Amino acid sequence: QAQLVESGGGLVQAGGSLRLSCEGSGRAFSRYAMGWFRQAPGKERELVAATSWNGAVTYYADSVKGRFTISRDNTKNAVYLQMNSLKPEDTADYYCVADIRTNYSDPQSLLDLPESLDAWGQGTLVTVSS
Repeated sequence: QAQLVESGGGLVQAGGSLRLSCEGSGRAFSRYAMGWFRQAPGKERELVAATSWNGAVTYYADSVKGRFTISRDNTKNAVYLQMNSLKPEDTADYYCVADIRTNYSDPQSLLDLPESLDAWGQGTLVTVSS
């Protein structure tokens, strides 16, 4: 069974940094766009960053541009999210996703990724204190 497992979340002070990691297993994710959603209490899920299958094309939400960087290592079946200059409003559960519907899709294809699709990790909590 294919799985995505996140790690790296935790508590950090405002202005600090965290690096999230996501490792896939059970199938090769190298052909798929991958990304990170987040969901804060009482808010809808938001796609914060995404990358094409080879890392050549990326997408960032306006709220994280210039602060977050997404990268991937297809040899490790992994995707990463480097988060710098963290703000309290970045506090959320962060979910790793893969667009397993289509090979070699544009990263923005993740914007309409169904939650019912078996392509979501379990999430890792990021808490930014002020």
